[in-house]
Amino acid sequence: MLKDGSAYIAERKGVLKKYNPSTKTTDVIATIPVNTKYTSAEGVVREAEEGLMGLTFDPGFEKNHWIYLYYAHPTEKKHVLSRWELVDDQLVEASKKDVIEVETQREVCCHTGGGMTWDKAGNLFLTVGNNTGNQQAAQTDERPGRASWDDQGHAGNTNDLRGKILRIHPEADGSYTIPEGNLYPKGTAKTRPEIYSMGHRNPWRISVDSKTGFVYWGEVGPDAGEDSEIGPRGYDELNQARKPGNFGWPWFVADDQAFPVFDYGTNKPLAKKDPKNLINNSPNNTGLEKLFPTEPTFIYYPYGVSEKFPLVGSGSRSATGGPVYHLSDFKNPKRPWPAYYENKWIAADFSRGWIMAISMKENGDYDSLERVLPNYHPVQPIDIKFGPEGDLYILEYGSNWFRKSDNSRLIRIEYNGGNRKPLVQIATDKKGGTVPFKATLSSDGTKDFDGDALKYSWKITSPGTAAQTFTTANPVVNFNKTGVYTATLTVTDTKGASNMESLKIIAGNEPPKVAVNLAGNQTFFFAGKPIQYDIAVADKEDGSLADGKIKPEQVAVSIDYTSQGFDYAEVVQSQRSVDASTQFAVARLLMDKSDCKVCHQPNSKSVGPAFADISGKYKGQAGALDQLVQKVLKGGSGVWGEVAMPAHPSLPIADVDVMVKYILNSTDKTLSSLPVKGEFTPTIPKGDNGNGSVLIRAAFTDRAVSGAKTIPAQTSEEMVILRSPEMNAAEAPIVKGAELKALGVAGLGFSVVPFANSYLGFNDIDLAGISVIELNASAQKREGSVGGKIEIHLDSPTGPIVGTQEVEIAPQVDIAKVMAEMESEKKNAKPGQVIKQRNPFERPPVKFTLKPTEGKHDLYFVFKNDNAKAIQPLMSFSKIKFFQ
Repeated sequence: MLKDGSAYIAERKGVLKKYNPSTKTTDVIATIPVNTKYTSAEGVVREAEEGLMGLTFDPGFEKNHWIYLYYAHPTEKKHVLSRWELVDDQLVEASKKDVIEVETQREVCCHTGGGMTWDKAGNLFLTVGNNTGNQQAAQTDERPGRASWDDQGHAGNTNDLRGKILRIHPEADGSYTIPEGNLYPKGTAKTRPEIYSMGHRNPWRISVDSKTGFVYWGEVGPDAGEDSEIGPRGYDELNQARKPGNFGWPWFVADDQAFPVFDYGTNKPLAKKDPKNLINNSPNNTGLEKLFPTEPTFIYYPYGVSEKFPLVGSGSRSATGGPVYHLSDFKNPKRPWPAYYENKWIAADFSRGWIMAISMKENGDYDSLERVLPNYHPVQPIDIKFGPEGDLYILEYGSNWFRKSDNSRLIRIEYNGGNRKPLVQIATDKKGGTVPFKATLSSDGTKDFDGDALKYSWKITSPGTAAQTFTTANPVVNFNKTGVYTATLTVTDTKGASNMESLKIIAGNEPPKVAVNLAGNQTFFFAGKPIQYDIAVADKEDGSLADGKIKPEQVAVSIDYTSQGFDYAEVVQSQRSVDASTQFAVARLLMDKSDCKVCHQPNSKSVGPAFADISGKYKGQAGALDQLVQKVLKGGSGVWGEVAMPAHPSLPIADVDVMVKYILNSTDKTLSSLPVKGEFTPTIPKGDNGNGSVLIRAAFTDRAVSGAKTIPAQTSEEMVILRSPEMNAAEAPIVKGAELKALGVAGLGFSVVPFANSYLGFNDIDLAGISVIELNASAQKREGSVGGKIEIHLDSPTGPIVGTQEVEIAPQVDIAKVMAEMESEKKNAKPGQVIKQRNPFERPPVKFTLKPTEGKHDLYFVFKNDNAKAIQPLMSFSKIKFFQ
């Protein structure tokens, strides 16, 4: 982050990007050559973690323009910290200075570190991973030719920079000096003076407390799920260093839990080391044999539940780290965080998707931790920093490893201090009627986030009619004269902050009544299975469809499949912005929200062709729909002249499908509406995830009423939303006792982790015709899950049970064996054969056979295990699927 709010982002493949806050765009400003592979002993080339691993700006950047990049040299086995001048967002190649090099191996993966920060004295801290193969619990293979698997020669070696936090003082000429007070004084035999701390496995996001000088970082630990003879289960650590020291890897983890040195020749564990009298006698050690005693670990947690730090949760883990907050670190910030967070360490976990505020006692000891923004679930936060205006920036890596993640993003969190205006919501039980009539106005949903008491002031006005005022929250209003009335609610809090909303009520014309009647299930659609529908319309003044006074062609009927996350509320109000008498109301609403109108008009050429011309060219052609959908998504040129069609990769495929159907049929006046009675078979557009919804909508506009005053026509519409039979469990509107965790590699979304006597609830679910419900629930021992029983109840957590199932702890998975099998499948694949990726922890779904149930009910999933402790998760799952 720079002082102007620019954010610079390093990508592993060597790309340096800049986010420009004024244009809100992200651009590639440089690409440097880096290595991203390693070659195994068997000669197989595989993806490594290395590449461009870190960046930082010099504290004097505004004057000297120096940027530091830490990267894997493209051809030589070393990691390099180099300095460039960055001028007009270009790396000046002639200015490049190689500051420090770290010798590495490329025989096996992993762990690179790459975090950088500065202290007040201008000293640069650099985290360096252990660069050792992952084998067993700790890597201590002392056999000849196995040095790459012996961390005693890396992290535990005082004469090696790997597995360390380095502290150096960069100089103007590109060299560096050694500041006083590192772990070993300059000139000490068999040591590197750059080492600030040692005994690290994979330290990465590092920060320095500007007041105390204490150093903080996240430390990624080993993978064992349980204690065994080869060592303790794995722990991640959030660490604090008050001074240079030894943090124990590869012999110790967490609170000095010891790994024995493993004898790979006899396949037996040997003796454990003494943390207070630590000797490194490995043949691969080129440094001192006698090491400093180990320093204490600040916070540590396993895959399973942590008894000491239960709030960190359970499951996959990857302690990231983050900044320590001090208001004094900012110069006149616009949005500083409140004093509550002063002196707290704001730290994240990459895998668990949480951000914690960690409080320390006056002497720096751990005091407590609590969630920051518990309703925000970042998808694999890989870095976290404060910007110059006090905002917190989170870089979300996204769901996919070693390949592009469409959901990677830079997030900015602003603190909104001071008094907040009330949020006003209003409604009416009648939007019109023949006079006289009464309408009840409602302020339900109005709230004040500060908890202030609220004053309500309603004013109902119409030209030529005396205004009515009310000071109750939900008044009943008499309408005795024809006219168009505006009802305005002003809400004021105790500090004088106010907000208002208005709505219109038409007196003198009864709104028509519109109903969408369906045969079969009223909650879900099933792709490929027809939906029978029948529209009913009745109007007090105009008649009805049933008596023939309202003609079918006067009723607009549309059925659309829309993408996951589509905002239905905007369609309900669509008569305000688009023509309610067309079946393409949804399409036109989508186009109004997009940039279509910048280049296209319905009937005249603009920058691009008219929709009518596109329809004339493509309508009726085989494959035209799919062709144009892809053109909208990917862009194109050459068909309609020199102007290129820009790509729209962020638009959902299903929404583009709806818009293109409208464009292709925009000249056909006979397609203004579907029949008022018929059958519709939903299909999923190619490339869509199938988790969208089917919107069945009917609208009718009656005739205006003439008289002393012309009373406007009234439009009524009814929309039935049929949802996908596969629901995201994390979207349950009722949650008690369960927590959400961001999914990582498994894909975008969240998993639900229930505890004993917790439950999820879904409102108004029609089980008509539903015979089976499946949950992708699994109880993994490595995540601390203990299993339990799931009960499906109707209408309340204690209501009638329609299904029950036990979820037992899943069998242990030999990851090494599964990975070897997958590697073998890949190696032996025939040309052109696609090997399906497997999730080794995936289990068969938990299947419930339901008791026959009719009508809509609130549906509750209740989780039980009388033997589970309060902090023990029972299982995890993300999907609920309904079957006919």
